[in-house]
Amino acid sequence: MTQTNTPTPARPDRSPGAEGPTPDRLSPVDANPAQVSPGPTNAAAPNAAAPEAPTPDATASAAPEDAVDEDAVHTDGVHTDGSPDVPTSGDISVVTVSDAQDRTSAGSLSAVNGIPQPAAATALPTVTSGPGLVTGPGESGTDGFPAGVGDHGQAAAQAPADAAAAEAPEHVSERRERAEGPEPAAALTADRLLNKTAAPPVEGWRRWLFQATFGYVNLGDPDRIRIQRAMEHRIAMRLGERTRYVPVLSRKGGVGKTTVTTLLGMVLADLREDRVIAMDANPDRGTLSDRSPGRADFTARQLVKDRFTVNSFAQLSNYTARDGSRLDVLASDTDPMVAHAFDDADYRAVTDILGRYYSIVLTDSGTGMVHSVMKGTLEKADAVVLVSGGSVDEARLASETLSWLEAHGRQDLVAKATVVINMAAGDRTLVNIDEIEQHFLSRVKNVVRIPHDRHLAEGSRIQLSQLRPATRGAAVELAALVMDELQQA
Repeated sequence: MTQTNTPTPARPDRSPGAEGPTPDRLSPVDANPAQVSPGPTNAAAPNAAAPEAPTPDATASAAPEDAVDEDAVHTDGVHTDGSPDVPTSGDISVVTVSDAQDRTSAGSLSAVNGIPQPAAATALPTVTSGPGLVTGPGESGTDGFPAGVGDHGQAAAQAPADAAAAEAPEHVSERRERAEGPEPAAALTADRLLNKTAAPPVEGWRRWLFQATFGYVNLGDPDRIRIQRAMEHRIAMRLGERTRYVPVLSRKGGVGKTTVTTLLGMVLADLREDRVIAMDANPDRGTLSDRSPGRADFTARQLVKDRFTVNSFAQLSNYTARDGSRLDVLASDTDPMVAHAFDDADYRAVTDILGRYYSIVLTDSGTGMVHSVMKGTLEKADAVVLVSGGSVDEARLASETLSWLEAHGRQDLVAKATVVINMAAGDRTLVNIDEIEQHFLSRVKNVVRIPHDRHLAEGSRIQLSQLRPATRGAAVELAALVMDELQQA
């Protein structure tokens, strides 16, 4: 219910002699002056237009209806003819919502139009495509679509978006478009997926600096350590399925042939994952078992006798020695009562058995080049190691050995030969070792110098942990050079 303050209308004169129509015959405008101005009176009253006076014909035509139900009044204070009651007294007139809706006269409409209206809201642009349809004000219908648009309109609006999504190219990995197809599961390796960090230095002031800074300063290892790691990687490379045979030769005894064989075998066995064995093929009494750790109950000659009964590596292990090293050693006879020398047939029989279970077979051959075992040794050789001492006569005999190989048609072995200059006597002699080294480099591909080491000079069992760093480095270099030749064999 709305309350407005309107001026009190003048009371009609109800005396018997008063002229004019009775209250029952008043028009809706005359009966209720407040109907003209529903808003504030001070703003609408001066501008309100005067309503027209009812004509006598209109009053006469309305008389029969008023006469039939003269006193009938609506429950809300409105007569049945639609005219509201005239307030009897007071300064406040009551106008209901229904009264305001029923006022259709020109005066009331003009008064209503005079009320200031709020500014219209800014219209938003209508979006006709995209993830969802947004309409402007007053245009929204069901589910945010324009009024009057049903399910067909919604489908029509969504069709451009679906067409654009269908036309967009699907993201496909470039690796799936390769000719060979997607990558297999084996491609997910640790080297590919794990982030690599630099290894800390292993020794020296660089390692001290790394520890003092809690790992923030890492200068890495010096070039010497990096070169050694590269050589160890070359040694650990895999060979083919065929067994490789490497004889160690010398035409003069006492130059360190057995020592070089033991050093080479220990380094290969320590850095490689496959099996390596060194056998003593000296026709006479050999000393290979004396320089290597471990003892065996049987020798190479007994293996020759039992060669038809050895059918597994477990049985072969009874004839080899391994103690403190991964290098297996097959020793020669130490019994002085043995009169039969180890010959070429025995060597071939033993190497045939060893070739089933070992990847590399090192042969500590006897002194000289014309004994019976040397023929089979050179025939199976994939590379040779020639040992020379640091004296004049030892160097000359080693060079003559190369000449003997060339004379017997083994230029291939000379081209792949590795000469080892064993400095067992020390470097205090007057012999120019550099000249000896340059001489052999003119004939062979590789030359290695093993420095003097007190542990090697003892003539007993060799342990790599007791060697000087320079001696161990020379042994690693020798093994790397031999493996390079075996990779090409």
